[in-house]
Formats: sequence, C-alpha cells, structure tokens
Amino acid sequence: MKNVPGLVQEEEALGKAYDAKLMRRLLRYLRPYWWTVLVAIALLVSSAGLQIVGPWLVQIAVDEAIPETNTALLGLLALAYLGAAFFGIWLEYGEALVTTWLGQRVMYDLRSEIFERLQELDLSFYDRNPVGRLMTRITSDVETLNNLFSSGVVAIFGDLFTLIFVVSAMLIMDWQLALVTFAVLPFVAWVAFLFRSRIRLAYRDIRVRMARINAFLHERITGVRVVQLFNREEADAQELDQINDDYLEAHLRSIKYYALFFPVIEVFTATALALIVWYGGLSILSGGTTVGVVTAFLLYARRFFRPIQDLSEKYNLLQAAMASSERIFKLLDRKPAIDDPPGSRAVVPLSIRGEIEFRDVWFAYDAREGQDPEWVLKGLSFRARPGEKLAIVGHTGAGKTTVINLLMRFYDPQRGEILLDGIPIRDIPQRELRRFIGLVLQDIFLFSDDVRYNIRLGEATISEEQVREAATEVGAGPVIRRLPRGYEQPLGERGRSLSIGERQLISFARALAFDPRILVLDEATSSVDSELEARIDEATARLMEGRTSLVIAHRLSTITGSDRILVLHRGELKEEGSHAELLETGGLYARLHELQFAQTPSGV
Repeated sequence: MKNVPGLVQEEEALGKAYDAKLMRRLLRYLRPYWWTVLVAIALLVSSAGLQIVGPWLVQIAVDEAIPETNTALLGLLALAYLGAAFFGIWLEYGEALVTTWLGQRVMYDLRSEIFERLQELDLSFYDRNPVGRLMTRITSDVETLNNLFSSGVVAIFGDLFTLIFVVSAMLIMDWQLALVTFAVLPFVAWVAFLFRSRIRLAYRDIRVRMARINAFLHERITGVRVVQLFNREEADAQELDQINDDYLEAHLRSIKYYALFFPVIEVFTATALALIVWYGGLSILSGGTTVGVVTAFLLYARRFFRPIQDLSEKYNLLQAAMASSERIFKLLDRKPAIDDPPGSRAVVPLSIRGEIEFRDVWFAYDAREGQDPEWVLKGLSFRARPGEKLAIVGHTGAGKTTVINLLMRFYDPQRGEILLDGIPIRDIPQRELRRFIGLVLQDIFLFSDDVRYNIRLGEATISEEQVREAATEVGAGPVIRRLPRGYEQPLGERGRSLSIGERQLISFARALAFDPRILVLDEATSSVDSELEARIDEATARLMEGRTSLVIAHRLSTITGSDRILVLHRGELKEEGSHAELLETGGLYARLHELQFAQTPSGV
C-alpha cells in the first residue's frame, strides 16, 4: 500500500519510549478518582507485603518447628501459610475490580473529550484526515490507555513494592547470600534493554499497519457499491492481503521477541537458584546459615524475578500508551481553524432580518503560506436582500457550493468578508449563526435512528406537532405513513432504507422544522422525480415567503421564478439579473439555458 502524504507519516513518527510530560498529563485523568487510586495502592501494598510471609513461615518451620518436633507450631505455621494465601486471593480480587473500574472511568472521560473535540473541529481537518484513522484514536488508542490505567500504572506500583519487600527480606535474612543472588541482575538489565529497543520498533510497525487496515476497510466498506459495480472485489482483496501480511509480520516479530525474552529470564532465574544452592550449601556446611534460610531464599528468588518479568512486559504497555497518548493529545490540542469570536467582540443577535452580503471574497481550499493558491472564489461581491429568493448557477467548479460553505462558516475566506444584517459573520458565534440558517444539501446524510429523530435531531424545543407539520409541508407525510412504524421507523445507516428522493424529503423537513430565517438549498431537488419536485416547489413557495433563500442549482428549471440569479464562472460573478433579463442579454446564462432546453433535432 502506498503511503499517502500526511496520512501515515504521523503514525510512523510517534512512539517515544517514555515522556514525562505526557505521563503527567495522563495522570491528571486520575485526579477525579484519587480515592480509588489510594484504595488500589493500598491493596497492592498489602498484596506485595504478603509475598514475603510465605517464605518466612517456611524458614521458621524448617529451622525451628521441624528440628524441635514442635507439631503445634508446625500446625500453626501451616494455618498461617494457608490464611496468607487465602487473604492474598481476596486482595488480588479487590485489586482487579478497583483497577478495572478505574481504567473504565478514565476511558469514559477520555473518549467523551475526544468526541467533543471532533465535533468542534472544522471541515478542513476532516478533508485531510481519513475517518478510519480518527476511529483508531477513539477506539484502539483509548483502549490502550485503558490497559495502562487498569493494569499498568497501578500494577507497576505493585511490582515495585513486591521488589522492595522481597529485597528487604532477603537482605535482613542473609545479606551475603542476597548479594550472591543479585549477581545476575546486570545481565538481566542488559537483556531487558535489548528487548525494549526491539519491541519498541515492532510495536510502532504494528500501530502503523493497524491504522492502514482501518483506513482501507472504512473506505472500501463505505464505497462497496462502487467496488461491486466495477468488479474490484478481487483486486481489493489482494490489496488487503498485502496489508494484512505486513500487519501479521509485525505481530510475529513482536511475538518472537517475547518468545526469546521470557525463556532468557527463566535461565537467569535458574542461575540465581543455582547460586543460592551452591553458596547457601557451602554456608550451611560452614555454619554460616541454616537450611531454612536457604529454603526461604529459593522461594524468594522466584518472587523476585516474577516482578522483573512483569515490569519488562509493562514497558511494552507503557510504550503503547505513550504512542497512543501522543496521538490523542495531538488531536485534543488541535485548535479549530474556525474560531468563535472572543467575548468582547462576539455579537449574539436574538433575531435577524436575513440580509446576506459578500464583500470582495477570495477563497482557496488549499491556501498555504509561500504558495500561490488556486482560488475558487475571486473577489465575489453580492447582496441578498431580506426575504429575497436568490439563485446561484454556473458550470461545475464555478464555486457555487463554496458560497454556501463560507456562509455557514465551515471555512473562512482568505480575503474579504461576509456579513449578516451588516454584522461580519466572524463576530457571530457559530452556533448562533447556524441557528438562523436551514441547509439542505445534495449529499444527504441521515442517521440510523428513527424518522422523528432525523427531522428534529433530538432538539427538545421542536414538538411532535412541528415535526409532523414540517413533514407535511414538504410532502414527506405520505412517504412516512407508508413506513411500517411511521415516525418511529429506524432508517438504517445513512437512511438507506429510503430512496434518494425520500431521503431528500426527510432532509428538507429537517431544515424546515428548525424554522430558519435563511433557507439554503444546494441542489436540493436534484434526485427527486417530477411529481415530488412539483410538490416541494409548491410547499417551498409558501415557506420562502418572508425568508431569505439561496438556491444552488444545475437544473435551471428549478430557479426560473427566483427574484435574482447570479451566474458564476471560475469563481467570478459574471452576470446578475432575473431569468428574463439574463435570457435577453444572450450571455453565459442564456447559453446554459440553451444547452439544457435545446430540442433534439427530428430524425435523430
């Protein structure tokens, strides 16, 4: 799979082994649950403390109870050993519950924060970032952090406490034998260093390939109709096989490192046990220590190397969390390109008359510093009076839809300004601006919820009666009544249970239900048959009364009754006037009209 500039490189560039700044920022998510963290640490400390009890009891049994044939003491020690094991089980159970709850709460908060930020970001961000990658952020990256909080950060404390307690017990019991046991630690550290450096690279490769799989699958599933139409199933399957092979190779490489690392640690554990047997045996023969101490050391050694293995494995979890958190925080730190005005400059009109004015507006989608932009709009100026029906026509690429994008502040122009009732729209908060505008697009998006939700989008101020009135006004009532459950009928993903024309009717009802002061139709009737189009035209003729209306259309038949028509050509306003006036001039509009309405010669 070829790398797409700006899409995969970000994945490959991330993944520091440890970043204190990132970790501090991650730990802030634990602050609301500090009491839970304290409980978890208390459980871990208690569990770690129990690790030294068993070998200590064995040492007493071997050195005192057995030589003295003290059966009462031996029975007491056995009960104490069993009680410690039983109590340790309950501590581990409580620890698992608390840490899992903690991880889930942090994941809930983080996922909500990411979703809120994604809702705020401008459309230019989504132009450059595939949905598959964003889904990776809010799912697998967040899940990685969940693993960090539920079994990583807190569990690391448990491993450290276990090491501290075991080392302390060994030094207190026999410091010389303890030092002999620790002789293998430099070699363990060297192996762990080699393991971490290699698993870091393998993990980065896994994340890159996972992001590629997500992006590829999302695109092919979304465009499955095109895939099937052009018989691309086999070719796409082969491409996915290649991506899957890359992903498998990265996973197998990480597994190979794990398969090597843990047996090597076991070899060092066995070496430490051999040293204990050798040195401890010599010490027993010379009277320097006892059989019970050596026995306890053999048990402590097992408990000593187990946390070391766990910490090495936790390093991989930490590595994953650093990579995921860096990507997540990069997303959370991203500021929307379209900002609301500061409080001192913000204008929040309670109502508007509906006057729209473009003043010398220049805009390019790919404007970058130091480069000449490809202007989509070039010095566009016009005014729509309150209540006026204004149509905008032109060839494909003339800039018609861009006018709507700028009016809605999905983008901001590089030069010039747009005014609403004489107020620059940059000074109006986006929520307030869009409250006054109803927009119906050619590319209709319906949610998988029911019809009622898709009309009012969960807005509590829109009553059931208003929903039905809006649907009736646009002629959607008969369509909805034919559905098995009427207004409660789920529409499926993107409303695919409806025809394109029926989806447009629902979308039109949605815009009208919000009772906008400005109505914007962008090719709104392009996929509606003649009967439905006539019904919509009849309804909108009444609804547009008193409203400012902007109508973008390729089909000139839909805008002949407009008060004024603007003709755009390559981003510039070339002609302006009523339908009759523009036909009389014989200019660009007249040629467009002639192309659309010319009769086919007889006999052809």
